Amino acid sequence: MLDTVSGLKGLEIYAPNGIFVGVVDEVIMNIPEMCVDGLFVKNVNPVLAEKNVSISIPYRWVMSVGDVILLNAFPEKRIVAGD
Repeated sequence: MLDTVSGLKGLEIYAPNGIFVGVVDEVIMNIPEMCVDGLFVKNVNPVLAEKNVSISIPYRWVMSVGDVILLNAFPEKRIVAGD
């Protein structure tokens, strides 16, 4: 069970299709509302983003938090000519 927001840091994130997305590096807080707004992700799967690129995931995409974070939404990578 998650006791504090800092407990999210270091958790692995998985997309709805089971693909590893990355690891939570920072938690983005909405201070006026006192809630989590998003997750800043490092070590992003190179299948999903360019090497050494970090991403931000809206917290509304989070389905569940436990030993890992499971998402209920994640965009498909678009293949562009020349990739």
